[in-house]
Parts: sequence; structure tokens; C-alpha cells
Amino acid sequence: MDIKDILKRYFGYSGFRQNQEAIIRTTIAGGDSLVLMPTGGGKSLCYQIPALAMEGTAVVVSPLISLMQDQVDALKANGIAAEALNSANDFSKDELIRRRCIDEDLKLLYISPERLLAEIPYFLSHIRISLFAIDEAHCISQWGHDFRPEYTQLGQIRKLFPRVPIIALTATADKVTRSDILKQLCLNNPHIFISSFDRPNLSLAVKRGYGAKEKISFIYNFIKARPYSPGIVYCLSRASAEKVATQLCAKGIRAAAYHAGMDPLERVNVQQQFKQDTLQVVCATVAFGMGIDKSNIRWVIHYNLPKSIESFYQEIGRAGRDGEPAETILFYSLADIIQLENFAKESGQRATNMEKLKRMREYAESNICRRRILLNYFGEQTGHDCGNCDVCNNPPRRFDGTRYVQMALSAMKRTGERVRISTLVEILRGMRSPGVMSHHYDALPTFGVGKDIPVTTWQDYILQMMQLGYIEIAYDDGNRVRVTPLGADVLFGRKTAELCVPEPKKPALAGRARTPRLSLVIPVASAAAGQSRSAEDPLLFERLRRLRTAIATREGMPPYIVFSDKVLHTMAAVRPRTLDGLSAIPGIGEFKLKKYGREFLEVLCS
Repeated sequence: MDIKDILKRYFGYSGFRQNQEAIIRTTIAGGDSLVLMPTGGGKSLCYQIPALAMEGTAVVVSPLISLMQDQVDALKANGIAAEALNSANDFSKDELIRRRCIDEDLKLLYISPERLLAEIPYFLSHIRISLFAIDEAHCISQWGHDFRPEYTQLGQIRKLFPRVPIIALTATADKVTRSDILKQLCLNNPHIFISSFDRPNLSLAVKRGYGAKEKISFIYNFIKARPYSPGIVYCLSRASAEKVATQLCAKGIRAAAYHAGMDPLERVNVQQQFKQDTLQVVCATVAFGMGIDKSNIRWVIHYNLPKSIESFYQEIGRAGRDGEPAETILFYSLADIIQLENFAKESGQRATNMEKLKRMREYAESNICRRRILLNYFGEQTGHDCGNCDVCNNPPRRFDGTRYVQMALSAMKRTGERVRISTLVEILRGMRSPGVMSHHYDALPTFGVGKDIPVTTWQDYILQMMQLGYIEIAYDDGNRVRVTPLGADVLFGRKTAELCVPEPKKPALAGRARTPRLSLVIPVASAAAGQSRSAEDPLLFERLRRLRTAIATREGMPPYIVFSDKVLHTMAAVRPRTLDGLSAIPGIGEFKLKKYGREFLEVLCS
């Protein structure tokens, strides 16, 4: 079958998203690739479709049993032969899976990195492997936010299977992590595909200065305004996760805690209830991370500040995987900073972790479009604000700062882009510090060009320049600052640059009396641009949702695997009356159409 026929028949889509077709054709042709694609962007299809198009079995390396099982359940629901080899199986099931691979009866086999290495000498050397897919590939890098030592041995795959294509996939990897992934996996002349990191369906907001009681009040009112919307509250500690869950339960919210200190069976039970929509809210530590593939999570709240932008991006990525509008809210306090700094200082990578925490703090305190900050962090620059974050909705005062940006960029270029931010400020201010004098930077034409601007103002401007995507920090090269292509456009007069007027410095989060109170009014998310639901019948959607729940209960699978929220919303808006009409809805493949089509038509036609 042609890959476009596979896409339509099994997954119900008529066209590929950005880079998907090129990635798929590269793998089918036998090439290695590194794929960076945001959560919900369609990474899985990049190896699932080649697996169906090629002879043999695709081996997918995945870090968590729960994540493997979600993927396997979703594939089976689409009529695709897939299984997982993991510790949750008994001996007889593992033997049956091995036999099916040898008989070429399975198209995809999910396996952990530890199990993969153990199976290579015997089982994997005796089956026809079509491709290797390394999911969550950032785990292989010491620079990645979720480094896992067991991933570091995966470089053996290329040596042991030199002619089998390898595709490495991740949603969160900055430039340093990407380079490390390529090195660790020993890929052959890999094609690198970087899709946009933008998730325009996610709204972004930060709430500063809230006390514990105010947080709970906000979260309760927020959930109460969204009675059918599942969500996650991420907490910094196990105790916080349990406390928040208990407080929400006391207010009548269906919530439960999830953390690494719980009994494993209890954790599995919480996750299963959440997937089945029996629980509306999970209050979790970072232990509740990659293992959840639930597509209809409508919001993510961070009760505490995360340790890095990578962690934050990965965790908010749990929301809105179906492409529908979703909300993210981050609470931020001085207590979080103190605790996270202690964690960073005690870690094995003190300097790196402190710098990453600094960038996370800058995100929370910024008056720059939050989406631009996130995109720039991952090396993607954009010249416009997003219009879907709290800063864009309440913009600060701005002015034409092109002249100041050009001063700083020119100074950076004249040093050969070999200085850190602190030295850059010293050059601009004309300060003869040891670092400036030892490199003769006092002889540069830009030395002292900004001497009339206070140090704190220059620091603010340079921070804004970084967040706007004009400069970037090279973490693997002594934290030196470099000019981006977008910055070069400003430097050479091709574009102008707006900066925000620095606000008078106040004691940072120094107490309730000095902290502006933010409203506890809870706005309900509206549909993202281009996703109007004016034609949708909300009562019909609710009836379709109840049918989906009944089918999921009957078949023992999560409701979102039957059909996503997005598919149900489209049904309720389009109201198809025939199977052909139903098949035209994106996300409904042939297998699901035959299996569930008539039941849904009964509701649609009644």
C-alpha cells in the first residue's frame, strides 16, 4: 500500500502534517533520522506508517510500560498488529509475542532499552527487523531533562544492525541535546527534521505571589468551571501532591495523587482511572510524565515552578494532544526558587542545572510573549507575539529599542561572540574589569557605547533580547552568547526591535503586602483561531461522549482511544448521516468505521 493509503485506511487522515511524509519516505528508503516534533504533532505516525509499509517487524524502544501499553492499545484499536515485551507480561505471553515476530505476524514490537539489549543476542537476531524507533530520544543525553543511563547503550544498535534504519524521536531537545543524541546513537549520515515547537492550541499563563490557600481556591474554581475537562496538577513534592489531592477531594472533585513513593499497583490504578475518565484530576510529581498518552487532557496546572524549561514544556505537552484548545497555568513563588536552587546545588551537574533554573525563572518573571521565550529556547525564532498568553492579553509598555539592540549585538560580534552576558554589559558600560582588560575589549569601537544606561537596565534589555530570539546562550561553550539569524536582521537594519520599558525594581516576591493580587476570576478557554464551534450542538456532543464512554467500558479501553474529543466535536458540528459521511471526518479509519460507525450514526440520526 502507498503511505497515503495507509494514512487514510488505518488512521483516518487524508494528508500529512509538516515533515511527516519526508520522514516516512526517508525511513522506508533505509536512511537514519532525528525527528524533533512537538507533543501531539504526530511523531508516532513517522515510524508506525513505515512499519506497515515495510516487511518485517518494527522495534520501538520506549522508556515506560504504561506508555508502551497506550501505544499498543491505540494501534490495536486501528486494526494494527502490535505488542510489547515488558516485565508486566508472564512467560507464556512473552513466548507468544516472540513466535508472532518470528512468523512476521506483528508489525510493531514495543520494548524497553534494558530488555532490548538483553534480547539482541538471541531473539532479535533471528527476526526480520524493518526499523528501530527510539522514542523519547532526549533520555539518551546527559543534557536532556530526563536523562536515563540505560539509554546510553543504544549506540550498539547501529553496530549490530548496520543496514536497519534508525529513527530517533523527541519533543524536547535544545541544540546541545540534539548534538548529543546524534553522537550517542552513532547514526549514519542522519537526516534531521525539526518541525515547529509551537503548540498554538495551548494558552500560557503565570500566576505570581499566591499563597497555599489562594492556590487551592483558584484551582477549585478553575476545575468547577470545567466539569468535564480532565487535567493534571503538577507538584514539586510528594507531600504537596497528596495535600492538593486531599483538599480537592474534600471539595467534591474527583482527584487522586500520583508519585514515586506510592505502591506500584496503586499508581497503576490511579493512571487507569484517569485514562478511563473515572478521575478528573491527577495531582502528581514529575513521576507522572511520559507515561501518559491521554489525548483529551484539557489543562495542566503547575502548583510549583518546574526545574527547567525542558521539563515545563514536556509537562504542559500533556495537554491538548488532540489539537483542541487547552490551558496551562504556572504558579510561581520565592519558596519554589529556594527549594529548586538547593536541588540544583546538590545535583551532579550544578552549573548546568542552576543555569536552566535561571532560564525557567526568567520565563516566569518575563513581560515578553511567553511563547516566543519557549520557542527561542529550543532554537526557533519568530518575529511576532502569539496572542494566546497572559502577556499578550495584557501587554506592557513598549518602545522602539532597535538602537540598543544593535549596540549589544555589535559588541557581541566584535568580540567574536566569545563573551558571557556579564562581560557584554561591562563592554557596553565601558567598565575596565579584569575580563574586559585581559582580552583588550576596551579597544573595541563599542566599548562604552551604552555608558549612560544603568547596568540593571542593560541586563533587562539583554534578557529581553534573548527571550525575543535575537541572541542565544551556548551552554556547551561556557554559556557564551551568540547572535541568531533573527538578531542579525536587526543588527544589519533589515528589521526593527521593540523592547519593553523596564519596570522599577521591587523586592522580588517579597511579601503579600508588596505583591499585586491577581484576580481569582476563572476565564473559560475559548476555541483557538480557526477552530470555531459555532455550528456544534453541545447536547449532541454530550450524547456522543456518553456513547464513547459506554463503548470504552465495554471493551476495556480508555475513551480517547475509541475516538478523540476532536473527532466527537467534528461529528457534533458536521452531523453526518451515512457511513461515507462519517468516514470523511479526520481521525476515523476503516477499522473503526466498521466497528463503531453504526452505533454513532444511531445517535447522530436520532
